[in-house]
Amino acid sequence: MDNQTIFLALIAAFVAISAIALIFQAAMLYGTYKASRELRDRIMPLATKVEALVETSRTAVDEARIKIVEITTRTNQILDVAKRQMETVEELLQDASVRTRNQMAHVEIVVDDALSRAQETVELVHRGILAPIRGINGVAAGVRAALHFLLRGSRPSPDQVTVDEEMFI
Repeated sequence: MDNQTIFLALIAAFVAISAIALIFQAAMLYGTYKASRELRDRIMPLATKVEALVETSRTAVDEARIKIVEITTRTNQILDVAKRQMETVEELLQDASVRTRNQMAHVEIVVDDALSRAQETVELVHRGILAPIRGINGVAAGVRAALHFLLRGSRPSPDQVTVDEEMFI
């Protein structure tokens, strides 16, 4: 056989292989088409449900957004009121602190004055009453000793004198 015939047979074989590959590819494409149609038929009922779910979700998100805005607004109002009340409480505490300090200073002055007056009174009592009483007691003791000595009449016995001297020794 000549080269040309071999070459033609070889080309015919490759054309046949290409035709078989094209037929196989067409069958695969048809299978893909049928699978996609079947998938589409299954998905289409779900698509309406998904669309309804998306719409419901969108509505819920919109309502939640509105409520979140309301909650944020109310929260900010509450925080503003709380801030004002805390400032008022702070002012009251500062005022009470200042007043307490002033009262404590006044109390300290009053207590110091009362203590100094009490001390002066004690000194006056001591000088005016207790010192003269001590003097009177001393004079009374002297008179009593003199009277005792004079009323005794006799001299003390030696035993008595010895006892008296032993006390001093």
